[in-house]
Amino acid sequence: MARGPARRTSGDAARRRPSGAAGASLADIAYARLRRDVFEFRLLPGDRFNEKELAQSLGMSRTPVREALYRLAQEGHLSVAARSGWTVSPLDFSLYDELYDTRTVLETAAVRQLCERGEPAALEPLRGYWMVEPARRETDPSRLATQDEAFHIGLVEATGNRVMAQMHRDITERIRIVRSLDFTDPVRVAATFDEHVRILRSIARRKADHACLLVRAHIEASRSAVRRITLHRLYLAREEQAAACPQLLPVRARPSSRTGGSPVAGVRL
Repeated sequence: MARGPARRTSGDAARRRPSGAAGASLADIAYARLRRDVFEFRLLPGDRFNEKELAQSLGMSRTPVREALYRLAQEGHLSVAARSGWTVSPLDFSLYDELYDTRTVLETAAVRQLCERGEPAALEPLRGYWMVEPARRETDPSRLATQDEAFHIGLVEATGNRVMAQMHRDITERIRIVRSLDFTDPVRVAATFDEHVRILRSIARRKADHACLLVRAHIEASRSAVRRITLHRLYLAREEQAAACPQLLPVRARPSSRTGGSPVAGVRL
């Protein structure tokens, strides 16, 4: 068994058949648990494990676990090899930069179109959620991350361009693992509300150039924050892992071509 053993997952506490929402399959339950473990860094980039031990940890047979693993692999979170088993994919920040750049292109194009056409009624739910007094603002990080995605997806979908909207949704899926960390920082939470309000007001006033500048600055601020938070969270997780299992990966990995010079294992800069 290599680093990142199955005992690290959220299936630790109960080695019995899991229960889930009505109608949820075992594969769906396994997927949700494993995805959460990856997103919350209980399974770290570079961690390796096999299906048998993971299935035992989750309290189910290997078939639904395998289905969940392949689903996560299709999303880019895991990779599999015949000899080494499953591995949590490294966080490739050069790829995330490209995805954020493309997201910026799509969202600024969408905002420009909305300004040129006039604010559509489709943006009213966004205004109702984000344009509220500070005392009424959402504070739960998970719900905020969901609503933040809905805000940006809503801007693009409001154009009516289905191809653009699908491209944007694909990018949203791929950056979710790091983007959600933006809302673990109270400063970023407050800034997100303020920035969304300014974007909506600028669209309502049909100031296309200004709205595009606001969107670009907002995405860039989020990108910088999630990079900083992600590296910090990974460093702390590696320290905790090394303290619990000193024979595993050292806390400070030497920079290499595989990590792009990153001092944190499992990250490519």
